[in-house]
Amino acid sequence: MKHNKQNTFFIIALCAILLVSCGDKFTTQQNEDYIEVKNLEGSTLGYHPESGVQLLTVDRYAFKDLNKNGELDAYEDWRLPVKERAKDLAKKMSLEDIAGLMLYSSHQSLPGRSRGFGSSTYNGKTFSESGALASDLSDEQKKFLSDDHLRHVLITSVESPAVAAQWNNNVQAFAEGLYLGIPVNTSSDPRHGSDSYAEFNAGAGGDISMWPGTLGIAASFDPALMKQFGEIASKEYRALGIATALSPQIDLATEPRWSRFDGTMGEDPDLATDLARAYVDGFQSTNGGDWGMESVNAMVKHWPGGGPEEGGRDGHFGYGAYAVYPGKNIKDHMQPFTEGAFKLEGPTKMAAAVMPYYTISTGEGEKVANGYNKYLITDVLRGTYGYDGVLCTDWGITRDITSVSKFEGKPFGVEGLSVAERHYKAIEAGMDQFGGNNDMGPVLEAYKLGVAEKGEEAMRARFEESAVRLLTNIFRTGLFENPYLDVEETKEIVGNSEYMKAGFDAQLRSIIMLKNSNKALPIETKQKVYVPQRYIAPTTNWWGVTTEPKTVDAFNMEVVAKYFDVVETPEEADFALVGIQSPDGGVGYNDADLEKGGNGYIPINLQYGPYTANTAREVSLAGGSPLEDFTNRSYKGKSVTTINATDMQLVNDTKAKMGDKPVIVSVKVSKPMVFSEIEPSASSILIHMGVQDQALMDIISGKVEPSALLPFQMPADMLTVEAQFEDVPRDMVPHTDADGNVYDFAFGLNWSGIITDERVKNYK
Repeated sequence: MKHNKQNTFFIIALCAILLVSCGDKFTTQQNEDYIEVKNLEGSTLGYHPESGVQLLTVDRYAFKDLNKNGELDAYEDWRLPVKERAKDLAKKMSLEDIAGLMLYSSHQSLPGRSRGFGSSTYNGKTFSESGALASDLSDEQKKFLSDDHLRHVLITSVESPAVAAQWNNNVQAFAEGLYLGIPVNTSSDPRHGSDSYAEFNAGAGGDISMWPGTLGIAASFDPALMKQFGEIASKEYRALGIATALSPQIDLATEPRWSRFDGTMGEDPDLATDLARAYVDGFQSTNGGDWGMESVNAMVKHWPGGGPEEGGRDGHFGYGAYAVYPGKNIKDHMQPFTEGAFKLEGPTKMAAAVMPYYTISTGEGEKVANGYNKYLITDVLRGTYGYDGVLCTDWGITRDITSVSKFEGKPFGVEGLSVAERHYKAIEAGMDQFGGNNDMGPVLEAYKLGVAEKGEEAMRARFEESAVRLLTNIFRTGLFENPYLDVEETKEIVGNSEYMKAGFDAQLRSIIMLKNSNKALPIETKQKVYVPQRYIAPTTNWWGVTTEPKTVDAFNMEVVAKYFDVVETPEEADFALVGIQSPDGGVGYNDADLEKGGNGYIPINLQYGPYTANTAREVSLAGGSPLEDFTNRSYKGKSVTTINATDMQLVNDTKAKMGDKPVIVSVKVSKPMVFSEIEPSASSILIHMGVQDQALMDIISGKVEPSALLPFQMPADMLTVEAQFEDVPRDMVPHTDADGNVYDFAFGLNWSGIITDERVKNYK
């Protein structure tokens, strides 16, 4: 075998010498979906044989004639600097081309759903009726690519990595056949979450590697682990055809009631800054270096920090339209951007794109949503901090809104403007791109509004400015050279055993032990365990989809049985294992309250038991909507119940049944919670932000020692939650447990007791 490899290397080297000395400096190869062209000491190209693109030979190198004019244009010359190529192409683009480039598609499933959110048709039929392949382009995709000149596509669910790769090849071939041959820049929201029921086996692969969420990785207090995630995730993204990540979410989680708390990197500005920098470095660098074929543009969100929502109400809805700064502390919220994502250690220097949040940042410039706020975008982000990357709106900010409680448009502060006027205002504020918009019509109308106000020359220059930024991100990830994938190679890369192991190891490092009375943990394997089932109440999600009530196993019992002897009753057991989730205390708004004559606003509860907000603000810090005839959004004196209060009952009932025998409680945490209701009943408490059950069993059984730390505070009660400021980190009184341990930022236990290592010293 070694002899054959040496012979092969010799033959390749000889061919290369011959090519350089007497002919072309490139070779071509027909792959299954595309023609691959390898330039010696130059870029590897890929093009589809039926797209109309031909090769140009200049200086004995190969180049793609993307606009099919028979000449080598600057944007087609891979030897030139990216900015030069982007400027050349921007000048060649029609107004329609640039308007399409400024669009970012609505959510696309592969294949498209038959009905509801993200539904699509194939030759006028639903996918199931059409006979189409899962990797085929939908009717909607063909339309927005050709008619609306759109080139940025957001994908959500995919049937498999192979389907994603094949769809990528199909969509790139389609786009390549259109004028100018601009490739598609596909993006994704985070997709590396863990399936609690899945089982990890060394050497086995999966559809994609499983990691804890960013809040879970934050619990490791280790930027190197976050960077490793970025390096692996970016390789998997590129193997799926994804060149832009709509992440990381680097909002500072200073408001404990916020529903998007679990997508953050915690509440501490210094820790979040270091983790943000590591994440972006990992995603954007190819093999630790500059931009390349394994690089993924990182779109950091949400400027200037989406964390301080008043009362914890989220900006996806009109009832959460306002961010507030009672502590006058917007600077901490900007820090993960300005000192982290914009000051990378690697040569890509700064995050490729930024997404502002939906909210109106109260007291910071005009009273409009951040995507329309010229002060925050042009003066502060572009001016003070010199950011010159892409600015993309969050999804749907230009759409209309009819109710503060419906999941629809988010034109906060500009409800009275037309859709075209909203587009123009965002462009004037400094935005380059519109998330969730497949239609170039309003962008063209915005251009006309600008021409009427400033003249054709100024408006064309403004559009070209955005085009250069947008094209830069497509050029530097190599998509103009070769956007195609080897489907078989994709199968080998995505979810391979090495990446699965790295993700599982990260899960182990994300589990926090908060309590371990009398060293109840670890528990020797094959002891008898009682695992009560968990009741799940009926719920309705953002899109109005309801779930029926059910009683379920709290863990994958097949996995539990590999570690312990599962028994049916507490009497038989040596210990109990209870699996619950943190309190689901609502969203802070209730239509029923409005119908009864109230203002609709209610508290968000972080405890399991009922809560009455007797100490809340008399008058809200912000408020006002054309859909409301009042501005005071206070909920003082109102009560709220928690959807999963039965989780508290489950812990306390199990303790009563077990007597003096250990009760181990595992809590999946999505935000801070009040522990006083359940902590006395627990011998040991483990919390996590999304891991496989197997990782929990490895900790419980002592196979692995817990090492994670709290990246946020756990409040003593709801009084301290009401008293804290939405914009200030670490300003609550933390819970103190029966052992005297304080559940504060950077707290965590291992088998020896409280962890006091370098991580704690660095950040606490």
